Amino acid sequence: MKFYHKLKVARRQPGIFWEARTRILAWYIALTTGFLVLSLPLIVHLILFQVNLRVRQDLVEELAAFNSFQQARFPLIEAQDEAKLAQLFEEFLNYKIPEDDTFLITIIDGQFHHSNPRSRPEILAVDSPLMQDWLSVNQPVEGEWTTSEAEIGRILYLTQPIVIQEEVRGIVVAAQITAGEVKEAIDAVKISLLIWLIVLMLAALAAWIASGKVLNPLQNLSQTVSSIDESDLEQRIAVTGSGEIAQLTKSFNQMMQRLQKVFHSQRELLNDAGHELRTPITIIRGHLELMGNDPQEQQETLDIVLDELDRMNRLVNNLILLAKAERYDFLHQETIDIALFTQEIYTKITKLAQRNWQIRARGRGHLQGDRQRLTQAIINLAQNAVQHTETTDSIIFGSKSDRDTVSFWIQDTGEGFAPRERKVIFQRFTRAANNHRYSQGQGLGLSIVQAIAQAHQGKVVANGNLGKGAIFT
Repeated sequence: MKFYHKLKVARRQPGIFWEARTRILAWYIALTTGFLVLSLPLIVHLILFQVNLRVRQDLVEELAAFNSFQQARFPLIEAQDEAKLAQLFEEFLNYKIPEDDTFLITIIDGQFHHSNPRSRPEILAVDSPLMQDWLSVNQPVEGEWTTSEAEIGRILYLTQPIVIQEEVRGIVVAAQITAGEVKEAIDAVKISLLIWLIVLMLAALAAWIASGKVLNPLQNLSQTVSSIDESDLEQRIAVTGSGEIAQLTKSFNQMMQRLQKVFHSQRELLNDAGHELRTPITIIRGHLELMGNDPQEQQETLDIVLDELDRMNRLVNNLILLAKAERYDFLHQETIDIALFTQEIYTKITKLAQRNWQIRARGRGHLQGDRQRLTQAIINLAQNAVQHTETTDSIIFGSKSDRDTVSFWIQDTGEGFAPRERKVIFQRFTRAANNHRYSQGQGLGLSIVQAIAQAHQGKVVANGNLGKGAIFT
């Protein structure tokens, strides 16, 4: 003999690095950092562009200051000689103090004259290639000179020739070394990056705390789901707020409500089915145990056993039908002519028993439905009416059709039912309290009718009073 043991495997709780908010935070940091890394070259390029633009603007202002100085002190310089031009340059260089890394250089007749400040880097020496280029300038030039020296970088410059008697006699050069400006800009970027990193860390911490609060309902949902089993379906989650998580919580509570209803219905079905099956089994067992050797007695016992087995078979078939009613393939729909269908049903139900059968109305038009299932439902209603009436009672059948609905009804003049039974009359294994003649019935007929009606997106309604008949629509 082999023994099989059911092992309960403990669920491994996810680590902190697998939590939803950790992954959300990781994505947040990764995306933010990625965007910054991708945009950093553009930021540096824009900063350097602004540095060049500002330097060139400063150089333009330096030359504009020279022109203003000339107009104020030497308005007729064009008619003066070289001595007057040298005096102009001397007074201007003494008057104008340039910004840091900015150099004002004057040239007379192709020879270096003076500069402010007087000390210059080697790249601006008298014999340097850049200075030699300036000595031969005969028109305004806006230029740029690139060096490999880190402390120099690039040199931006503007030149303005001084024309005396239609001849270039002097040149004013405004030049600036950009290494200092670039270094300040890069230092500002570094400080900004440091501040950004600190802010990112603080934002990540705040996002971690905030996401924990936001995702707390999901954690409660997970804990509730983990604690639910088939014996406890009453747990619900408190709904707070009105966002997506609140909607998810509402949907979960609604799902639990439906599950609880289904489990409760299934439990009642099993209990009721077990009770209904226990009776014929007890009858069969009792008769078999008491059966003797008399052939007539054996035949009577066999007839009883077969009858009870038939009853059990009908019960099982009805239960299977109710179970199938929830499946998508329960119906096989077709187009049904309402008037012809009504006449067919009436012909069939009049054969159920001796009653005063009547047909009052026949609907017109067509409907989409399962002919066999609808026939079964209406015959069940007619059989129910037969069980609650006498041979002298009347049973009326009819149908009608509106724009979007079709109704069938069975009305009788029998014993009816109490108003309090209206809410439970369609429940499984429910029988009318006053129906003593058919107390051994299964109580599934009206449940089947309801299931077929609901499968057709419809409903069944019962109205009546005790002793005044009933009508089922």
